[in-house]
Amino acid sequence: MTTFVDRVELHVAAGNGGHGCASVHREKFKPLGGPDGGNGGRGGDVILVVDQSVTTLLDYHHSPHRKATNGKPGEGGNRSGKDGQDLVLPVPDGTVVLDKKGNVLADLVGQGTTYVAAEGGRGGLGNAALASARRKAPGFALLGEPGRSGDVVLELKTVADVALVGYPSAGKSSLISVLSAAKPKIADYPFTTLVPNLGVVTAGSTVYTIADVPGLIPGASQGRGLGLEFLRHVERCSVLVHVLDTATLESDRDPVSDLDVIEEELAQYGGLDDRPRVVVLNKVDIPDGQDLADMIRPDLEERGYRVFEVSAVAHKGLKELSYALAEIVAAARAAKPVEEATRIVIRPKAVDDAGFTVTQEEDGLFRVRGEKPERWVRQTDFNNDEAVGYLADRLNRLGVEEELMKAGARAGDGVAIGPEDDAVVFDWEPTVMAGAEMLGRRGEDHRFEAPRPAAQRRRDREAERDEALQEFEGFDPF
Repeated sequence: MTTFVDRVELHVAAGNGGHGCASVHREKFKPLGGPDGGNGGRGGDVILVVDQSVTTLLDYHHSPHRKATNGKPGEGGNRSGKDGQDLVLPVPDGTVVLDKKGNVLADLVGQGTTYVAAEGGRGGLGNAALASARRKAPGFALLGEPGRSGDVVLELKTVADVALVGYPSAGKSSLISVLSAAKPKIADYPFTTLVPNLGVVTAGSTVYTIADVPGLIPGASQGRGLGLEFLRHVERCSVLVHVLDTATLESDRDPVSDLDVIEEELAQYGGLDDRPRVVVLNKVDIPDGQDLADMIRPDLEERGYRVFEVSAVAHKGLKELSYALAEIVAAARAAKPVEEATRIVIRPKAVDDAGFTVTQEEDGLFRVRGEKPERWVRQTDFNNDEAVGYLADRLNRLGVEEELMKAGARAGDGVAIGPEDDAVVFDWEPTVMAGAEMLGRRGEDHRFEAPRPAAQRRRDREAERDEALQEFEGFDPF
């Protein structure tokens, strides 16, 4: 049964926002109570948080579908709906978040580091919030936005200072068990270690972590064996330690060729050329092993490697090795630039930024794309004529109709708002017309024929005044 998983595909869905409420206050002796519909609650987010107590992605391997709760709808009496609860997913330290195409979205390193994988939808406004001087009693409310959803890939890259690499059964697990308090499984057959083991080593005043990388064989960087699954765990290390078996029973292998093979696989994987290397000749407690170590040590030192002869069974040479690794780790830490606290930079959008585009497609359809128009469409209840009219007013104030006219759109043309897979398509009927479209025959303008109540009242008052003057002028008291 699998107990260690370091790569999963996670399907996340944030909560939907609650719908706004359209309600009118009703109370005895108050027939004009006004609108009192509350706003809908915000949908919950899906948040990834680094937790040091979590060491594997096994839970998400068994349950890859995760969804946050929805916001509650608003109610009458100006009662807003309850916000949805955020879904917090703990992940191991060193987890990398990628999209389906392999692009890195976030690198989660350090206790408490967070990343919002899916953002909840905002709640819709109730009719109380939509009331204005012109619209005193709206008979509609806005719908809640759907929460974001999608797929993300989680990859675990072990956060370790030292990585032990080498052939299977070279003694990496035995070495990490005597250098630290880790208790890995140890046996005398290849591929005993199926998961990376992590241990903490204290050498003087330096404390560092050490990990063994299992399954490296020829062709590991191309996916052979288990190597490709675990090569990512060496990317964050400060030093690579080659553990060579000086007492191997295979006649076609020797420590130097093993070193060359592993180095070739590391080079094929890439990105590790700048890491310092240390060579550990293991199992020198065996007579044949000590003899072989004496033979190959000069050749390795000529290549520039620091060589240590150790025996995990006899606890030989371990202290020198641990202090040498501590020295390298301390130097690597000192060379790193000082990490400054992350500065929170707020960049608000310009107030006069329309934030939309109008393009004409090959089939003659005009497509409107932008954050505001698309959000407004999602929040509109198209079964309510008043809500549709409110959407038209908002689009007009934003300048969408003006841009459609500039793009060559005419009455009756098809207009789509939103992406191709999720768009609202309608036949455009402009609400704003220029003077030329409203003129009839030469010298006529039907705008003067439209009813004008204020002008009519003024004409009526003038007619009454004229009539009163005529009666007064014709009055003769004698």
